[in-house]
Amino acid sequence: MPIDGHAGDDPVADHLRRMGDSAHALSARIARLAVALGVNLDNDAELEQVLHIDAVRVPVPDRRVTPDRRAAPRTGMSTDRRKSHMREELRGLLVLRYGVARSYVGRVGFDAARHILVSAQEQLVREGFRPGADGANLRRLFDPD
Repeated sequence: MPIDGHAGDDPVADHLRRMGDSAHALSARIARLAVALGVNLDNDAELEQVLHIDAVRVPVPDRRVTPDRRAAPRTGMSTDRRKSHMREELRGLLVLRYGVARSYVGRVGFDAARHILVSAQEQLVREGFRPGADGANLRRLFDPD
């Protein structure tokens, strides 16, 4: 079921194209986060670790006390805190993509969903990401044998 090319007036093809664009954008963000964090999502152990993280909670300052902004250092977010946020985002996006893939199967059928997700993954490879950088093991998802 081709989703590439020009839509013209075909609303079904346009809908499939938008689904493919969404799948690609989601997978690209996942791949970028994995690269930034140095996580190999193609490795089952690392993928499991990302999916089962216990986020380190950073203490929230007391909101009743208004700090003097002139005296406060402007260092921004610490590296550890930023990485923690990135890991939480990565985990959330991986879970979201699984739900999106399941909804695609329900909305357009197994074959069309597979084509959309495979096309999104192929586009990532064309953009320079290594195969599996986004953690989408489509063989496991679509061929559970």
